Amino acid sequence: MTISKSWLGFAALGALGFQGQVLAQADNHELVYNGEIGRIINENCVVCHREGGIGPMQFESYDQVRPWAPLIQLKVAERQMPPYAYDHGIGIQQLEGDWRMEQDEIDKIVAWVNAGSPMGDPDVVVPAPNLPDPDEWNFAAELGQPGLIVPSDPIDIPATGNDVWSKHFVDAGLTEDRCIKAVQVKPVGLQSKSVVHHANSHVYVPDENGELQRESQLTEYAMGKWGELMPDGVCRTIPAGTQVMWDMHFYPGGLGATAPGAILKNNIVEIGMWFHEPGYEKTADVYAQDLRLYPLREGYENGQLVVPPHGYAMTQGFHSFDHPIRLDSFQPHGHLRMNAASMEIFYPETGMTEQVSQISNWSATWHHNHIYDPDVAPLLPTGAVLVIKQWYDNTSNNPNNPDPDQWVYDGSRTGDEMSHAWLAITHLNDEGYEQLVAERREREERALAGND
Repeated sequence: MTISKSWLGFAALGALGFQGQVLAQADNHELVYNGEIGRIINENCVVCHREGGIGPMQFESYDQVRPWAPLIQLKVAERQMPPYAYDHGIGIQQLEGDWRMEQDEIDKIVAWVNAGSPMGDPDVVVPAPNLPDPDEWNFAAELGQPGLIVPSDPIDIPATGNDVWSKHFVDAGLTEDRCIKAVQVKPVGLQSKSVVHHANSHVYVPDENGELQRESQLTEYAMGKWGELMPDGVCRTIPAGTQVMWDMHFYPGGLGATAPGAILKNNIVEIGMWFHEPGYEKTADVYAQDLRLYPLREGYENGQLVVPPHGYAMTQGFHSFDHPIRLDSFQPHGHLRMNAASMEIFYPETGMTEQVSQISNWSATWHHNHIYDPDVAPLLPTGAVLVIKQWYDNTSNNPNNPDPDQWVYDGSRTGDEMSHAWLAITHLNDEGYEQLVAERREREERALAGND
């Protein structure tokens, strides 16, 4: 499935430096707001930078955009905006829901600002973008409304103060097993979006004695996460009788100035699920998929992550499987001092290492699960090793660091640190693995033949 840019939750725009001379031959109408520039901004920025959006300023007209043009240039050229941190030119680049701007669009924005940010013909109106309601489900345009919505209990949060946690159960109301096609966790309203640090959900089902037992991870949400899409031919099951256990973390930082001494009431988080038709899991060539937390513990000191004041740290984890797999998505996780992550595959039989993904400018403000195009998602034979690495910067050079004088340890508070990655994995058998490898080889041969 291809998701259009206009449905993605982009935020705060910006930019630096002109790279190359791509626009030397560009027509003048491209270098004005009432032309190509307005189209680029509308498609990439206005989804968040609009009235009621999460962006800190509005970009819905030339008069709104013009004062911010130098900052727009800086942030766009540095690829800080749109906020999708994933390195170019390293590893797999074909991603579902990729928010990154094309290089030619970046070059046009930079050249426009260098030319003085002209408006162009005032009689020309830039077509308004077709934007969803900010509270709409991200997959609604392509999949319709969710087949099931499971809300959390409402939680009251002080506008100022420390971290708050809540764990509770909600009956999903399912009477039969279903296969999930897509899932999104959505804080309801701008206030809830601002205070929800994470909202994990787990599947519990009653045993023969009626006691609830944990079955699996349903999904995971952290600030800025878009959602999860499952490739065709896989089933992430939510069984009949499921009780969803919400595990939520709220942090009111940043809201105290707007509501000092107040209580932010009724913060609700919802899970929306889109399903395959009943019985989908029984069709041929459907494999189980799950989402799990994979820890990174190498680099811990005496069993604990320690980031010294004005210092750095690095952790890594190694994970292999006794069966072949396809790696469907990668989402590194940390807090305020984490600043980079990577994933590689080590093949013991050849001694070779393959780089899969690199995020060199990671920020806890936007937790992206990088969903690989199914045609290029990594296929790991039995025994291949996933090598996941994360880096931490506790110096004043880290713009997200609230206090470089502090010792930072692993923990659940926002001011603590974490070291793990969320991976969605399809569990294959040998026959399924060989079939996928053969299909890819055939596509490559057809592509080569087409280039002759």
